Amino acid sequence: MAESFGIDAGRYDRARPPYPEELVTAVRAASPGPDLLDVGCGTGIEARQLAAAGCRVLGVDPDPRMAAFARDKGTDVEVATFEEWDPAGRAFDAVVAGQAWHWVDPVAGPAKAARVLRPGGLLAVFAHVFQPPAAVADALKAAMPGSPFAGESRSAAELYEVMFTGFADAVRASGAFGEPELRRFTWEKRYTREEWLDFLPTTGGLTRLAPGALAEVLAAVGAAIEKPFVLPYTTLAVFAAKP
Repeated sequence: MAESFGIDAGRYDRARPPYPEELVTAVRAASPGPDLLDVGCGTGIEARQLAAAGCRVLGVDPDPRMAAFARDKGTDVEVATFEEWDPAGRAFDAVVAGQAWHWVDPVAGPAKAARVLRPGGLLAVFAHVFQPPAAVADALKAAMPGSPFAGESRSAAELYEVMFTGFADAVRASGAFGEPELRRFTWEKRYTREEWLDFLPTTGGLTRLAPGALAEVLAAVGAAIEKPFVLPYTTLAVFAAKP
């Protein structure tokens, strides 16, 4: 699934939301310098935001389609998984990962981040958490009865809290960083039916559906959206500094 998002890189870049400016500001403030490595950079959404904030960003992504799109938008990208990527002696002030750290090995990831960071460097991993309106979520579960969406009783907030606690525990266990800090950035975004149906195919579980099956799911979900809705978001982040 990690390499399925590039099937429609243009849609991914168009429909996926950017990161809150408060997060971008926090990363820039916590980084001791401007040189950033963006792990799993995808189409370069956060890379472009960080570059606009004055950072020099190098992306790493295993999907050549996503990398090509990011390059076209101005981000320098090298194609590899983070675990296999060769830093070639380069060092960075911060290693960041947006919507991507769960694809990285929990032991190898923090250790490699520490190796490529300068003293005082920052590791910052972050992701969006959201819960669509009940009718919209129920329509998706009904349209995909065999999917993880249908069998999961916990909310997105609960799932991501567990995930990010795990990220912090793994960083702590590496022994290479100071005490990790869990941060939350809250914001919201308004969606029309068309915007939500554009976003939905970029999410895990739908990226690998055949076109016909995807069209059926989107039709079912679209029928449940009667009017635009405002979706609350929380962007969770774990920050940790290399001593």
